[in-house]
Amino acid sequence: MGKYDFTTRPNRLKQFTYKWQSSENNPDLLQLWVADMDFLPVPEIKQAIIDYGQEHIFGYNYFKDSLYQAVIDWEKEEHGYGIKKEEISFIDGVVPAISVAIQAFTEKGDAVLINSPVYYPFARTIRLNDRKLVENSLQIKNGHFEIDFDQLEKDIVDNQVKLYVFCSPHNPGGRVWSSDELQKIGEICRKHSVILISDEIHQDLALFGHKHHSFNTVDDAFKDFAIILASATKTFNIAGTKNSFAIIQNPDLRRKFQRVQLANNQHEVPTIGMITTETAFSYGKPWLEELKKVIEKNVDYLTDYLEEHTKIKVMKPEGTYLVWLDFSAYDIKQPELGEKLQKEAKVVLNDGAHFGKEGKTFARLNVATPFETIKEASERIAKAFGK
Repeated sequence: MGKYDFTTRPNRLKQFTYKWQSSENNPDLLQLWVADMDFLPVPEIKQAIIDYGQEHIFGYNYFKDSLYQAVIDWEKEEHGYGIKKEEISFIDGVVPAISVAIQAFTEKGDAVLINSPVYYPFARTIRLNDRKLVENSLQIKNGHFEIDFDQLEKDIVDNQVKLYVFCSPHNPGGRVWSSDELQKIGEICRKHSVILISDEIHQDLALFGHKHHSFNTVDDAFKDFAIILASATKTFNIAGTKNSFAIIQNPDLRRKFQRVQLANNQHEVPTIGMITTETAFSYGKPWLEELKKVIEKNVDYLTDYLEEHTKIKVMKPEGTYLVWLDFSAYDIKQPELGEKLQKEAKVVLNDGAHFGKEGKTFARLNVATPFETIKEASERIAKAFGK
């Protein structure tokens, strides 16, 4: 029995929670889609918010040195990544930071590459900024996603790619990329003068003995052309408080990024985001260690149960709390797949097609919820699909 309560599922139906919105009129639905967690909050973070409400005037605030130091210490201690205060730019989210990077480092019509399937705001953001979207398809091998490096280089050369938006660890596949894979990516980018944006928001959620390598720790030379995006929000379930950070070690790239950030008036974040981030990185490590054990238990149960009772292929994640499920054995595709899950199994998962054309027979399931919920969801899905 751990120190923290990961068995109580909070009632989120009265909290105008996006994830649980459709359950307000249909309470039988289990919501296992949006990537936030259904666990009670980190006690120290909750107390910090209470203290903020009791003690503060809700005006403008500046970024405290202690906030920068909390980020610097966390990156060093958790990921072996040594950074300086001036290399950190706070922004209200990783996706907004991707928009800033696209605008700062490319022009309209320039090609921007992603690995598909991938977190769907990547493609949306590229298209809405009038850039050319280049999709490099990931390959399923050995039960997980792998990159075809020959095809990756060909896609970069053929399309004159200027910017590569990379997801590490990968969402939705849960892949924790090896240092060798990251080295190959970096060498291709350096060879062809491609700027790389590494979305590492799930960096703290490596599972089952896997180790996350922050991109710039793999090779010092990568610091010249890579921007690292990270946050405490996914790790500690504080996305609603809005604070993320870009680590940009090349001064020229940093100036360009910060100029566009200021032009878009994205240089401020909510005070509550500053407070929750500093508190999370200062006091959240014991909670995180227990959380990962809970996630691993949930992943193991879901994987074993579905493999025993259904024809669903489970891509067991190496990191994140997201599981990529392949329903191709049932000859059903999205959106009919999602409708069957919701109407018959009464579970709401993410539509795999939203992540790219490769996801038409897939759905993404969020296991960051108490074990009893995962047990119930597994049984519902098995009953609806069977062998």
